[in-house]
Parts: sequence; C-alpha cells; structure tokens
Amino acid sequence: MSTMPLLKRSPYHRFVDFVSVNSDRYRILREVLSEMRVNYQIVTINGHRHFLLFPGRSLRNMRPDLEYQLNGAQLLRFDLLKNRLIGDIDAIALMAHYDRYEGSPGANDNSAAVFQLIEAASYLQKEQINRWLIILTDKEELAHGEGICDQGAYSLAKGLCEAGFNARSFFIFDACGTGDTVIISTVADRLFQNNTNHINARLRHTVRKLRNDALYAARNVFIERITLTATPFSDDVGFFRAGIAAQTITMLPATEASQVTSLIRSKPDLAHSLINNTYNRDWIPPTWQRLNSSDDTITHLTPQHFSITVRFAQALCSGKMY
Repeated sequence: MSTMPLLKRSPYHRFVDFVSVNSDRYRILREVLSEMRVNYQIVTINGHRHFLLFPGRSLRNMRPDLEYQLNGAQLLRFDLLKNRLIGDIDAIALMAHYDRYEGSPGANDNSAAVFQLIEAASYLQKEQINRWLIILTDKEELAHGEGICDQGAYSLAKGLCEAGFNARSFFIFDACGTGDTVIISTVADRLFQNNTNHINARLRHTVRKLRNDALYAARNVFIERITLTATPFSDDVGFFRAGIAAQTITMLPATEASQVTSLIRSKPDLAHSLINNTYNRDWIPPTWQRLNSSDDTITHLTPQHFSITVRFAQALCSGKMY
C-alpha cells in the first residue's frame, strides 16, 4: 500500500494503530481529535458512545473532556443541541461509524471514512465554515440475533428527533477506503417501493433531494466517476427506522462499480439482500466481500484516492470548489 496522505497536522499517523486488532479505538479517536484541534463532544445514548464534531464557535460553553449520558428525552436538556448557533444554521451532517465487526481490522469498514471525515473537519474549521456537523457513530455493526432497533444510529436518530435537532441533510460515509468511484446508494428506493404511507413518502422525497445534492456536490468538485446503485446495510437503515432520511455514500474501484450495477439489474433480489445483510457473498464485488472479515486490512486500501472523499465531504458542507 502506498504511503498514507499527510497534512501538516494529520490524523493518518494513528491509522495503523486504529486498525490493530486489540486497539482501543475510542481512546485513539479522542487523542486524534485533540491532536487535530477539532472541537468535539461525546454523547452516550443507550450505552453507545458517539462523537459529535462541531465548528469551533459552537462549543463555547462545553467541556469536551466530559461525556454526556443521554437516554431518550434527556437529550432535550443537552444544551449544545439546542444552541442557536447549531439549530438555526441549517447544518449539513456527515456521519461515519467507528465500530467494527468482531475479529475484523475494519480498515475499509469503516476506519478510512472516519479518518477522512476528521481530515475534512480540520479543513472546514480552518476555513471557518460553520454549517456542518460530523458524527462518528458507535454500534453500526450488529451481532447475531440483533435487529435495527439495536443499532446505535437508531437510538441516536430517535434522540435527535426528541431534541428537536433538525440538520438539513444527513450523509453517511461507509467503506470509502477502496476505489476511485463514488457510489451514491439507492437503498431508500428499495426500502420504500412497496410501502406508500405518508412517513415513507416523506422520507423517499427527502432522500431524492439528498441524492441530487450529493450529485451536485460531486460534480462541483469535478469527481469524474459516480454511480447510483444499491449498497450494503449501513447506518441509513437505523435512521430510516427512526424517521430521519439519510443518504449513504461509499466507494468502489471502477470495474467493481460497473459489475455490481449490472448484477443488480439482472438480480433484483440482490438489492434487498444487501439491505437485509443476507446476500450471497459470491455475488458481490471483492471489496464488499472483504467487509466484516479478517481480510479487511490496510493492504486493500487505496489512499491515493482518499482525497476524493475528503473533497466531496467539504463540498457537501460548503458548496465551494476546492
């Protein structure tokens, strides 16, 4: 694998530690965010610890060394989420889960996207862009016998709803460490195609807008390879179940992106099995076959393409071209 990209103050020097089998990922994230001077707050909901990264001025009365233990309606008393500096700016929220499947290094799923969003946060703070929120979520991966309501994103989304916090848009970055082609997920189309109640109709309408926003942002920073197709299970499913629309973004090598798009056209049931995490691994591209396995190592990453995700994240938050 080629050398990780480095900033003057870069998160990537801790990447190998982060994907080590016995690493304390929670502790490493706290250390990296402090080193990068990114403002953050930890919120614990139902035992799941989420990192909330904010523009600098939004943390004026908060202590980032404290954890806020929140359950359901207690989030209403979380002053930061009611702060007018956040609530009234029509923020863009970017998300990536930092947990990993037991026994997997989790290099692509989802360490790469976590570090890419931290890099993006550093740039956004430096450029004094204030219309953003980045959430590094816990408990995306489900154990055997667990369902959507056990997902950290579900309880987080429920808490955000109860707090009255309404970001304009939620974009989820998952498995963005391998490949040069941006995949904009069409999972929502599959989830809601046979259910036309008013809640799902609203979610479907919002997701279509998010998808258009994502396409616009990608083209605005001259990303050449973009594909729309169904993608594997992610935090978006938990958000949908809680009633919040979210758009998932992932990456694949160009050849694999083309192959999976063609395969889903020929095997419509594959899209549903991707959503339900019941797919036949032989039908999906090699990059997705490695997810949740011991083979999800740094040797399969393509750090020369990390800048695509970082530029994309910046464009979603600022509307500027870099």
